[in-house]
Amino acid sequence: MTTRATIQRYFDRLAAHGDWESLFADEMTFTSYTSPVKEAKGKAVFLAATKRFYSSIGSVQVRALLVDGDRACALTRYEIRPPTGAPPFTSDVAEIFRVTGDAITSLDIYFDSAPFPK
Repeated sequence: MTTRATIQRYFDRLAAHGDWESLFADEMTFTSYTSPVKEAKGKAVFLAATKRFYSSIGSVQVRALLVDGDRACALTRYEIRPPTGAPPFTSDVAEIFRVTGDAITSLDIYFDSAPFPK
């Protein structure tokens, strides 16, 4: 599978609330470039660190997907539905992926954390 196909499959599954987790390699790396920068090494650590975010996704829209070899950049818009019952809000995110074979081996994200509940 190509990098584009792997990343498109990830977003398709994410939008359908399907099995997106299986597309990540066990030894993947996740970095959130909000302040302060946070890094998670390993799929299990990544899933634990991002569980709250992923469980709050109402919808996701891929606004652009740029691919260069094993790297991809997706510009996305998420509708977030806070578990507290607060009104939904949107978050624009830049996501940088690396794909090896059919697995996502790294994900770096950049977004404004201001609209997220503290």
